[in-house]
Amino acid sequence: MEKDALSAGVSKVGGLFSTAEIKILVCYILSALNAPVPGRMLADVLHYEGIANCFEVNDAIAALCESGHLKPADEKDDTYVITDNGRQIADTLKTTLPLTVKDRAYKAALKMVSRFRNAKESITEISHEDGKTYITCSATDNGKPFMSVKLLVADEEQALFIKNRFLNDRSIYSEIIELLTKPDKK
Repeated sequence: MEKDALSAGVSKVGGLFSTAEIKILVCYILSALNAPVPGRMLADVLHYEGIANCFEVNDAIAALCESGHLKPADEKDDTYVITDNGRQIADTLKTTLPLTVKDRAYKAALKMVSRFRNAKESITEISHEDGKTYITCSATDNGKPFMSVKLLVADEEQALFIKNRFLNDRSIYSEIIELLTKPDKK
């Protein structure tokens, strides 16, 4: 395909330099994930991975919306879903993309969507009381908290580290619940 896309930040090996390829990749990712995907975050993650220029990805998303291949899911969250037309394009043209690019992009997008969901379903708050720093991490279900943990931490830096771990690893609160509810060993 013709190299007609911006190449800033794109890896010479395993990067996409064609707007058509970038559009196909976006359709492929949204079809494979089958969930609302935040557009700006997708552009950033594909740029960070060296797969495509972030401006080109944003332009591809806008063009795919105009052509009816994608549609906004939630404008507040900047999320998009694939339409039936977009899914057809992804299924038909996915073999035109290198397998390694598709795999890298899919894995990176999957992590991004997981973190996005965790952030939407989790609340973290850093507070200062009597000269001490605390972080409260809460897991929510349908907007209602079902578990909160408040920790005394050394400083703001440690609080931010814990916040990122909590948002990146959904299993943390599952493991806490498991520890609290498992039978005693006798």
